[in-house]
Amino acid sequence: MAFYPLLRPFIFRMDAERAHLLSLSLLEKAPRSAPPPADPRLAMRVAGLDFPTPVGLAAGYDKDARVPDALLGLGFGFVEVGTLTPRPQEGNPKPRLFRLVDDHAVINRMGFNNGGQAVAFARLSARTRRGIVGVNVGANKDSADRIADYAAGVRAMAPVADYLTINISSPNTPGLRALQEAAALDALLAAAIEARGAKGPPIFLKVAPDLEPADIDAIAKVVVDRRVDALIVANTTVSRPPLSSPHAGESGGLSGEPLKLLALQRLRDFRAATGGLVPLIAAGGIASAEDAYARIRAGASLVQLYSALVYEGPGLAARIAKGMVPLLARDGFARLADAVGV
Repeated sequence: MAFYPLLRPFIFRMDAERAHLLSLSLLEKAPRSAPPPADPRLAMRVAGLDFPTPVGLAAGYDKDARVPDALLGLGFGFVEVGTLTPRPQEGNPKPRLFRLVDDHAVINRMGFNNGGQAVAFARLSARTRRGIVGVNVGANKDSADRIADYAAGVRAMAPVADYLTINISSPNTPGLRALQEAAALDALLAAAIEARGAKGPPIFLKVAPDLEPADIDAIAKVVVDRRVDALIVANTTVSRPPLSSPHAGESGGLSGEPLKLLALQRLRDFRAATGGLVPLIAAGGIASAEDAYARIRAGASLVQLYSALVYEGPGLAARIAKGMVPLLARDGFARLADAVGV
């Protein structure tokens, strides 16, 4: 992947969404390769699943489950596809994806564009199950009953998912984040857990970083009470720290480097609020082994990347995993699991 810095100037001349779709097409055509061998010191067990490394791909890149195995072959310890809605959805008007090159950031207002759960289900059913592939589910924008949409998604995708993520954290579907309010969240999780059934895959919940302390405490209580298997902290932010790029004024969710400190703080907040009773998955502003290791030490068991790939290239996951090994040795840990929350 050393050639990526040479290709990046040409890629960046393309519209961001067009470049994204081109990368998916190239991965579809690439010869399949087995994931690189993982250092056993990086293995993590979360929600009954054995992750070879803690470095995963966040939802949003492979929305329609086109290339999960190709992505595992790049060195990701797990891949999350979606967000998938019950019915196909065009998403918001274009342009809706913007690179903020000077800030190493991205703004998106995609709006859960995807081909629907049935198409992704067919693709995932056809693959040989190897490696951990999670499925992120959401509600259609025009749904009259969003909780029913989530329950339907859980029920539909459970047979082909190693875990399911309930995504109520996108800022690009109007009113969606209201499901983070305690009563609505409790009803949502109750419906999702019932839809999953007794023998279904683990259920994760993905939350926003734009939360007040009272919101964090309320969400943590519901998550603990409902025995959610893991919490993903966090999605993109609607806040705007100082930015330098020409697209800084675009609406939507901001991700990448400017999200790093906020996402790290929210991780610490949820670690404290849950008392360590719920495994945490860190996302937002992770671009290096040092970033990932800092999230592990702050309480995460796993981490997820997306925006950093735009700037660092497809070999980033493998580089981060490799780079954490000397950090463990420096701090005297025999395995990464020993560093969680220290």
